[in-house]
Parts: sequence; C-alpha cells; structure tokens
Amino acid sequence: MKIGIIGGGLTGLVAAHTLAGEHEIQLFEKMPYLGGCLSSYNMHDYWIERYYHHCFSSDTSLFALLKETGLFEKLEWINGTTGYFARNHIYPLNTPREILSYPELTLIDKAKLAWLTLRANKIDLKALDGIPADQYIIEKLGTNVYSSFFEPLLKSKFGERRNEVSAAWLISRIAIRSNRGVSGERLGYLNGGFHQIIGSLETAVARKGGCIEKQTPVSSLSREGNAWMLNGTRFDAVISTIPPQELERIGGPAQPHIPYQGAACMTLALDRQVTDGIYWLNMKDSAPYGAVVSHTNFIPQERYGEHIVYLASYFSGTIPCQLDERMILDFCRRFNVSEREIHWHRMAVDPWAGPVYTTGYRSLIPGYGHAGLFMAGMFTSTNYPERSMEGSIRAGHEVAECVRTVAKAAGDT
Repeated sequence: MKIGIIGGGLTGLVAAHTLAGEHEIQLFEKMPYLGGCLSSYNMHDYWIERYYHHCFSSDTSLFALLKETGLFEKLEWINGTTGYFARNHIYPLNTPREILSYPELTLIDKAKLAWLTLRANKIDLKALDGIPADQYIIEKLGTNVYSSFFEPLLKSKFGERRNEVSAAWLISRIAIRSNRGVSGERLGYLNGGFHQIIGSLETAVARKGGCIEKQTPVSSLSREGNAWMLNGTRFDAVISTIPPQELERIGGPAQPHIPYQGAACMTLALDRQVTDGIYWLNMKDSAPYGAVVSHTNFIPQERYGEHIVYLASYFSGTIPCQLDERMILDFCRRFNVSEREIHWHRMAVDPWAGPVYTTGYRSLIPGYGHAGLFMAGMFTSTNYPERSMEGSIRAGHEVAECVRTVAKAAGDT
C-alpha cells in the first residue's frame, strides 16, 4: 500500500517507522523540523526542547521505543522539585516539613490533600468525565484547597479554560505524579535531550525507504474511488495526526470538534538560577505565564554552560498581544533579573498545542479508521485523560496496526 501520513510529530513518526519497509510511506510535515511539541532548538553546543519535557516510570511504550532505537541507556531518573509562587514569595513543596509549613493551606487542608493523593490511583476516572475539576475539588476538599493548590496547577496547564477541565484529567494527573520520595518527584529525562528520539525515528524511516517531506503542509484531501488524493497525489490510505477539525478544513470528514488550546513557551538562558532550586514553580500570583520551569534545576547546569528557564503559557484563539515582551518584563521584575542577564530567549508558539480535557471529552474521541482514512494523535484515547509522549507513541503503534489489518484484509502486504 501507498500510505500518506499528515504530521511529523511523535505519533506520525512512530506510525511511519512501524509501517515503513512493509508499505510505501510518504510523511508530510509543515514545519522545517520534525517532532511537533517534542521538537528542540539546536544551540550549537547543546540541544534543548522547545517545550519542557520529562517522562514517568509508567511510560512502558516510551521505554520500548528507547530500547528499539538504542537510546534506553541514556534514560536517567532525577528528582524533580516543585513549589508555588504565592504572595510574591517562593514556597517549595517537596519534603513533609515544607508541605506542613506552606501557609496557604491549613493543617486540615493538608490532611485532605494527602487523603486524595493516596487514593487517586483507585478512583474511577470514567465516572469523573462529566464533572468539572473545580467543582469536584471544592466539594471534596474545600474552596481553599482548590484556590491555593489546584487552581494554579490548572491555570499553568489550561490557562483561561481551566474551569472547563474535567475532574478525570486532574485525578489522573495526581495519580501519575504520585511517584514521590521525601525530596521530590522521580522523573525521567534522556541525557542529551529528547531530540534524539526524533532523529532516530527520522533515520529509521529513511533507512527503510520511507520519504519524509518537511516544510510541506497538506492543503487538500479528497476521496477518489477507493483511494485518497493528498495534495494531488494518490494514496491507498492516509494517516492524519492533526486535529480532526483541521483535517475537516482541508477536505476530511466531519467529526466532533475536539477542544484545543495554543501554547506559548518562552525559553531563556541566564548565568544563575532564580527559583530557589525548584524545577517546577506554579504561579498562584497573577502573571502572563502559569508556571516557571527551571530546566537546570532538574538537569545539571554543567551540560549547558548556562541556566535554562521556561515560561509556560496557554491561550485560546489568537495569542495575546506582545505576550513575549510581557513575559520577559514580568519575569525580570518578579525574580529580580536584569534583562542584560538574559543570554538569549526564544518563543515557541503552537496554536494547536493540545486538547483541553473538558467535561464530556470522552464522547468526542474519534475512532482510528474511516474508509481508508485513519486518525491518531493527541486527541486519541491513548492520550486521555493525560497527554504525554507515552500516549502519542501508543497512538502511533495502534493506528499502524489498524492500517496493517486493513491491508491484510485487502490482500496487500
């Protein structure tokens, strides 16, 4: 079969890697680089992800891919520290003592929070799909626990749409991040950067005869007999990894629209760290970013020769005006940094960064196959209720297996 793949993110590359060699593969990526949200900047002396990344101990499909590509030995496990910026002050929240001394929560609040954390893995997420996260937390733990602890987390991930998010996402988030010790959360990172996964997949696809076309957006898709025409070229099957509504815009079938949000992620480099050694700092105070992610408070600064910081923001529709300038000005003022101390900065913007897991989201998830047109990506069931590298890799494998099944039924190997 001749198979066209729309999108060179992790799902598209995994599908291409799985099917190349068996079928004729042609992958189309609109950007000049591959990887999507897992793409990286090449800063000459090192690589750094455009959007902060780490993995979890439950990411078995990721580990299998790392073994297959010869990268597993580079996977390392490091404690990732967290904290909150509240009332113009940094509060670390890692050790029992730090949590007990956090002034935004009472002792009763902290006991309720500990109770929820301990039982998160046992809660039925399906039953929470239609319940708003804020409503659930307020009813179970109280208004103060929500506003002082969970609202900053929701704001850092979903921005102004945080009140639409289902409790299923929030509880899954608590469950997946429960691998904690007395000094922080155990998180995985690939020594040298996750760009190595993307590079290995690109090389493997090419080695098996697949074709990858960068800077080639797909502008048209149409059905012609038993085949699909993609940018005027005939394909026996097409795999799309872009949002269903974007696929519909270029000629794909009508599907329920998945709620999406954009991401604006500022990366900057400094001579010093400014978040008191904390890796992930949620902003309880109002700011033009929801979190400050100090990469080199997680990965040793010596690997880069400078401190790397992300300022994370999400938006709906169009990006707020002059957001990059507002981010830098606010960061410098709030953390007592002179703009002269910033070695460089880059702003990554993706208007389709990922789904917003609103109430009732489960009913919107499309199936993989539709008359020779297959869909998989961040919107797939493997990425619900928590989008991740793991979910995107699984989506790539599963959609590839669907294509194989169709090919076998048609007698085409």
